[in-house]
Amino acid sequence: MGRYPKSSQNLPKGARAMGKKQTIHLTEASVTRLQIPKGKDDATWFDDKTKGFGVRKRGDTAVYILQYQLNGKTSKLTLGKCSEIKCDVARAIAQAKRGEIAKARHGFGIDPALARDNAKAEAHKPKPQTVGATMADYLEAIRPAVRPRTYSENKRHLEDFWKPLHNLPLGEVTRANVAAELRKIAKRGPVATNRSRTALSTFFAWAMREGLCDNNPVINTNQQKENAPRTRVLSDAEAAAIWLNAPEGHYGYILKLLLLTGCRRDEIGGLQWSEIDPETRTITIPGTRTKNHTEHVVPLSDAAVAIINDIPRLADRDFVFGFYRNGGFSDWSKSKLRLDEKLKFKEEWIVHDIRRTVRSGLGALSVQPHICEAVINHLPPKLVRTYDVNTYLKEKRAALDLWASHLHAITSSGSLTGIGVRVVAHSQGQPEGRRATFAERLSGKAKKDKG
Repeated sequence: MGRYPKSSQNLPKGARAMGKKQTIHLTEASVTRLQIPKGKDDATWFDDKTKGFGVRKRGDTAVYILQYQLNGKTSKLTLGKCSEIKCDVARAIAQAKRGEIAKARHGFGIDPALARDNAKAEAHKPKPQTVGATMADYLEAIRPAVRPRTYSENKRHLEDFWKPLHNLPLGEVTRANVAAELRKIAKRGPVATNRSRTALSTFFAWAMREGLCDNNPVINTNQQKENAPRTRVLSDAEAAAIWLNAPEGHYGYILKLLLLTGCRRDEIGGLQWSEIDPETRTITIPGTRTKNHTEHVVPLSDAAVAIINDIPRLADRDFVFGFYRNGGFSDWSKSKLRLDEKLKFKEEWIVHDIRRTVRSGLGALSVQPHICEAVINHLPPKLVRTYDVNTYLKEKRAALDLWASHLHAITSSGSLTGIGVRVVAHSQGQPEGRRATFAERLSGKAKKDKG
């Protein structure tokens, strides 16, 4: 009988059993005829020419393998499915792997099985949190707690200015990385650079508190030297020119309300009908929309009421200005450029200068300083506001009424109309019907008079 036992009936012609190993000359044809012995879940057949090269079959799936010993350990490599690669290709792969094994045996390479295991372990390691992914979590976390403008500015700085850092692991960002990007951002100006730096530093401080990183790489990076705070106050002639040249439409309404109230640009640009109380003739700006996060009640003068009464309300929209459902006025830059073409001021001005003009103007009209500050929602020192909890609503109303009278005086000249009045041309000479008051429009009862 020789050294080999009789072949099993389950082996193809030419197959031999070597103890527990079954050998066969593996070819494309012989591989397709391989059958798992009855009562077994799987079986392995080895090639009779290429050492360690074989086929393992489990169920309906058969794969080419290479089995070998290295450093006293038996290892097995899967080379590919029999249904996907040809036998000759698998044999060539096996021979190449045997070359790698020979090098590893003599200390000139790595065990292929060990390399495979290392790759699997690396693939299953949790990937480090990237800066970009963490920024998305941070923005989501702060959104309910900050004003919409603060959120949008943080989002712009982090997603735009700091985009080059987005793919870096959070814990691997260095001070050198931050400093290099700050030098690039500096081309946009010192203010933009410092705001971006602050946004990134605040982000890393949050990440540290969340246990996502151990340090803030923004610390000890250089800040840009900014220009001195603005002190521009509009003259009476300039304030009057802005009023009289304010365009029809939302931007014009906003400019006039800013002149009459001293509010911040976005406090009026983002004004909502629900914030206006026609009974008390006030605007109540919630703390979520003010810079100091303190609710600001703004008394409305007759001139301010007249302007609000003149603003059409769009259906199903709470924002007074702008046309997007989820936001207020946004066309600031283009609107101001068009206005500047008319004004032609000798000295550059920005919309925020109106707020400073109102504050300075109230002082010039002998309004007491603490009332002037209350009008523009500047908080008094902590010790003072601890013991003085007055809102000074009555005094603020008197101050703004006095200021409205001053604006009326400087904008009235000859044939020029006064504050809150505009000439409207009526089609076909028909008289204009009564305009619904803003109180009626707020209650949804606006009706057009007939005849």
